[in-house]
Amino acid sequence: MTNRALQIESQGNQPVTLPATSTSKRVLIAGCGDLGLRVARLLAFENATNRSWGLRRQPDVESTKDVPGFTWIACDLTQPSSLRDLPKDITHVLYTAAPNARTEADYRDVYRDGLEHLLEAVTSPALQRVLFVSSTAVYGDHGAQWIDEETPTAPKSFNGRVLLETEQWLLSQSAQFETLSLRLSGIYGPGRSYLLDRLRTGQATAPATDSHWVNRIHIEDAAAAVLHLMNLPKPQPIYLVTDSTPLPMRVLYDALAKLVGGPIPSEGAAPASVGSKRLSNARLRDSGFSFKWPDSRVGHAALIDQ
Repeated sequence: MTNRALQIESQGNQPVTLPATSTSKRVLIAGCGDLGLRVARLLAFENATNRSWGLRRQPDVESTKDVPGFTWIACDLTQPSSLRDLPKDITHVLYTAAPNARTEADYRDVYRDGLEHLLEAVTSPALQRVLFVSSTAVYGDHGAQWIDEETPTAPKSFNGRVLLETEQWLLSQSAQFETLSLRLSGIYGPGRSYLLDRLRTGQATAPATDSHWVNRIHIEDAAAAVLHLMNLPKPQPIYLVTDSTPLPMRVLYDALAKLVGGPIPSEGAAPASVGSKRLSNARLRDSGFSFKWPDSRVGHAALIDQ
């Protein structure tokens, strides 16, 4: 299928629209990696008076020289003693941390305990909203069924269980400030070429049929959605942040393999720890958010063209 055909099927490539706001924000971005830095840039673009701080063990000063109103803070979210003297009058916290290792202990240290450590250290009476970047790993296996924010959770692995526990703890704090858990699907975008590299060299496999569904979100849309939900009046406590085109893994991998000039992926089992599901982003779209990349095939094609 050509890029042009994909663009027609995805109903065009519309630019992300940033919400207009005249109210200044003071945003603490914890675990400030790619997603957090993109949000910081959007905040600077949205309002010249916005301020943001990125919390990270090893700040990347060179990457943020062009971001007005942004300041790095070197700290470790798993060490409460390093969280002293945080900025005053914080209005929003965005928790985008990630563990160093894929173990239950690391996940618990960074997510459940790290979030609590941080919110105990943020003593700002101006704090309005805390946004926690979670994952669709909180869901189990649903085959080809559509699921949304009301679908019962049933994590298949420890990562989903710890994320769900963190979401539930955060919700218990909602009497103090608004809390949002953003369940992101698989992120792709610049600098995330692992899958494309494997497809190009014929190393990736996929089930032979539509037995396993996958969901994706472009990093640009993910960052724009975070800002949109940061500004949204009277938000819901949970949002699925995923594009508008869930696909069978076979369909997605075949399309991407053609785009990179690799062989059609051979047959293989779906990942054991990732359940099949078709995620609905209706709640996010109904809140007024528009996707720049509603179909991951088109988003990947643009990356390859670049």
